[in-house]
Amino acid sequence: MTALMKDVTQYVEDNIGVFHEKRINSLNTLKLSQVLKRKNPYLFKAKNVMTSEQIVRGIVDAHITSNEETLFGEWLEGLAIFINNKVFNEWKSGIPNIDLEFDKGGTRYVVSIKSGPNWGNSSQIKKMLADFKTAKKALRTTNSQLHVIAVNGCCYGKDNNPDKGDYFKYCGQNFWSFISENDNLYLDVIEPLGHKAHERNEEYQQSYNKIINRFTKDFANEFCKDNGDIDWKKLVTFNSAAHPV
Repeated sequence: MTALMKDVTQYVEDNIGVFHEKRINSLNTLKLSQVLKRKNPYLFKAKNVMTSEQIVRGIVDAHITSNEETLFGEWLEGLAIFINNKVFNEWKSGIPNIDLEFDKGGTRYVVSIKSGPNWGNSSQIKKMLADFKTAKKALRTTNSQLHVIAVNGCCYGKDNNPDKGDYFKYCGQNFWSFISENDNLYLDVIEPLGHKAHERNEEYQQSYNKIINRFTKDFANEFCKDNGDIDWKKLVTFNSAAHPV
């Protein structure tokens, strides 16, 4: 094991618990009313979803998928910054909305880190481009000759056309290699991520089971008729009425 991977392994072991704690806490603080208001009740009816548990699992699982992607993306950003610091002795950028800033081969790189390649719509990409423009202007205020390149780094996925004109987009292996100068890092980091994953997932599963049971009970009490049928009008009114009764 290389010196870098020893440091990476230690960092993961010291910090992966933060991700697990956040995902468990997100479940424990979840409210049924919050997730019900975010989901389309017409879709459940169209799919012939007929039980409280089916609806509850659908809305909870959708929340979990979205939330965990965000939480783990933030965690991976921290790992990328740590690795880049070890290789280039740099640090998290102090420029607003720029995650990483470092010098390499006489060039200053400003990096916006995202989890995967399909992270944003056109307006969000425009916002990133505006942030890159602001960052370049700020850096050149003190050094007009500074060569600055903007990079959108994605922790997984592929993009076979990295040159976007105003910035470069490096995904997966290309991103990890870019910040570390190690072509195999994208493979090496997968192993330490499983540190104590079994124990953590058992704890998470317990929280998940409890919330499914609790939400199913609450949903049945609030949105089911006395005969057990779902009261669709009451559910749609709660979700969509301009002036709820």
